[in-house]
Amino acid sequence: MAKTSWLEIILEVESEMAEPVAEVFSRYAPGGVVIESVVDARGDKPIQMDVYNPVRVICYLKYDEKVEDTRLKLEESLWYLSRIRPLPEPIYQQVYEEDWANAWKDHFHPIKIGRNLLVSPAWNIDNLDGRTQIIIDPGMAFGTGVHPSTQLCLELIEDLLDEQFQSKHRPPGTVVPGDYDVIDIGCGSGILAIAALKVGAGRAFCVDIDPTAVEVARENAQINGVAERMLVSEGSLDELKALYTGFDKNRLIMANILAPVLIKLLDQGLADLVQPASFLVLSGVIADQKDQILRAADQKGLFISEKRTCGDWVALCAQKRS
Repeated sequence: MAKTSWLEIILEVESEMAEPVAEVFSRYAPGGVVIESVVDARGDKPIQMDVYNPVRVICYLKYDEKVEDTRLKLEESLWYLSRIRPLPEPIYQQVYEEDWANAWKDHFHPIKIGRNLLVSPAWNIDNLDGRTQIIIDPGMAFGTGVHPSTQLCLELIEDLLDEQFQSKHRPPGTVVPGDYDVIDIGCGSGILAIAALKVGAGRAFCVDIDPTAVEVARENAQINGVAERMLVSEGSLDELKALYTGFDKNRLIMANILAPVLIKLLDQGLADLVQPASFLVLSGVIADQKDQILRAADQKGLFISEKRTCGDWVALCAQKRS
């Protein structure tokens, strides 16, 4: 029987360009897109990511009678993207199906993020520094901690929850670990919800419109020992509202998507989930889209309590206006 083969397309870019390139790839590669870190020759020790670290964006096209036409269309889309910011030439190679699932694993190494987080691939879980470890096998879902928007979210999760759980400037017993529920809209690999649970949140409710991401997030929850506290379902905001029952809980709500989708979600009622003691983390925002998000949040009675940037990417923490 003939082996099934694929055309592997690789583009090595700075982290901040990973998402635009991945968006182009996803138009032509329905099987998904992989974003992996590029580690230099110093070895496989944990790396501290920043916006200038290079990453590889990879997709696979099935070798069939349409592959050449699809490749040309993909190259045309990359050319238009390169008018905004120059891109290198893609690398092409043929791989066979049995090698596909493991071909990218050599380049996903542990990544240090924030003050005490460590994102580790499932096949390299050494944690010599004793950091809070999030173990991820992304499969074909987004979310390895490489992209700046994910890093910004993880930093905010760590700081927001640490502040609530450990602050010395509030009466003892006001908030304890587990008081916060996590809501993750567009959860991808589940990395954000898993991190929040490991930092100290009580339960996580996650949705994603991609059924592959739902399965991957469930598997990662199992790997990290949080599956009993992490409910993952296919859908978006409407499905989440039907799923979520923690009406009396403080909430950490996360949406790491893209600015137009965030604005649409705010219009559809995302702000209604934000209670007085809740936080809404909005990420996936390019700097020149920030004002659009600010206006949309303000119209829904929210104010921005914190803003973080990494290169051209912005993450915002919103709260309900008194």
